[in-house]
Amino acid sequence: QVQLVESGGGLVQAGGSLRLSCAASGRIFSSYLMGWFRQAPGKEREFVAAISWSGDGTNYANSVKGRFTISKDNAKNTVYLQMNSLKPEDTAVYYCNSRNGAIDYWGKGTLVTVSS
Repeated sequence: QVQLVESGGGLVQAGGSLRLSCAASGRIFSSYLMGWFRQAPGKEREFVAAISWSGDGTNYANSVKGRFTISKDNAKNTVYLQMNSLKPEDTAVYYCNSRNGAIDYWGKGTLVTVSS
């Protein structure tokens, strides 16, 4: 089992920045892929960014490339999402995800609201 707890969400004006954190605990292995997803009101959950525990490879949705940066601190078992140049369309609940093969673990999410 893996437990994930997100923090760092809030209200920010367009053009502003936020940093989300995801604290992971439990049976975390180097093969895990860690990521962020988001779900806006009335929309399906979508992929935002991902990073592997064991390496530095990252992947981003086109909509956030150049604005968001995913990073990790293995010693703290924490994954971060630095969000810059935020837009109103970034408003959503952001979920931390841990994936090992076909097994997914999810946090409860943190709300990010970007005002225009």
